[in-house]
Amino acid sequence: MKDGPLSATRLEIEVNGGSLAAFRLAEGDRGATPVVAVHGITSHSRTWVAVARELRGTAALIAVDLRGRGASNALGGPYGLAAHARDTLAVLDRLELESAVLLGHSLGAYVVARVAAEHPDRVSAAVLVDGGLRIPGAENVDPQAFLDAFLGPAVARLQMRFESPQAYRDWWRGHPALAGSDVDDRDLDAYADYDLVGEEPELRSAVSEAAVRGDAADLFELGDDARTLTMPATLLVAPRGLQNDPRPMQPLPLAREWEGGAPGRREAVEVPDVNHYTIVLGARGSRAVADAVRAALTR
Repeated sequence: MKDGPLSATRLEIEVNGGSLAAFRLAEGDRGATPVVAVHGITSHSRTWVAVARELRGTAALIAVDLRGRGASNALGGPYGLAAHARDTLAVLDRLELESAVLLGHSLGAYVVARVAAEHPDRVSAAVLVDGGLRIPGAENVDPQAFLDAFLGPAVARLQMRFESPQAYRDWWRGHPALAGSDVDDRDLDAYADYDLVGEEPELRSAVSEAAVRGDAADLFELGDDARTLTMPATLLVAPRGLQNDPRPMQPLPLAREWEGGAPGRREAVEVPDVNHYTIVLGARGSRAVADAVRAALTR
């Protein structure tokens, strides 16, 4: 059944510097195939709740909290793609998986691509969601300035304080990418509540700004790993950007060019009527992502 609340069974992963948190969000049937999911740069494991619901009965979705985020927010550096790739490999080891389907959104797509490029024997298929290729405009610019300009409210909120959980929920409901979208209010509330730490009226996001800025140092390197992948790979792209604007993070022509680099092994798919956030959080986007994961499990 896809309806009803999802359980979130916590797993502790031993990594460099301490313990990384991961959550089994979709139990599936007994013996269901695990799929490891990696979220974006200012996000956390609850990014995947809607996708996990769509996959219930098909796969066991293991959603990671990257270091500096969610329940891993106390885990410090080093940050960057290399560190996140090592942590993702530790998740596979903890689950005793020789190889698995890896799923990544935004920064998570670059992490998945790095793992798949450097350890192809550990990745049976890669599903990249609105990330994985070089971001237009990221070339020859200061990475920190680009981060502030590109992510906008996502970075600004890390310095904000909220008087109550409801105030934080309302902030997210007013986000230009989410206002009037097909994201379920219950999922958005759960996403916001999970991200809060501190005490009222000084609640704040659990995401470490140091972690986000540490990851930004790799902005110039993003996009090369995905072009070397040898396993089946799917890239889902959103036609609209982070502010629901007409500037996609991964333009379809760029995705088509990547697809043409390995015909038959790579697939680029534009998901209609979604933006960078709703491609995973919304009903339409989560169905498309779940469909891609199901296809990857059979390849």
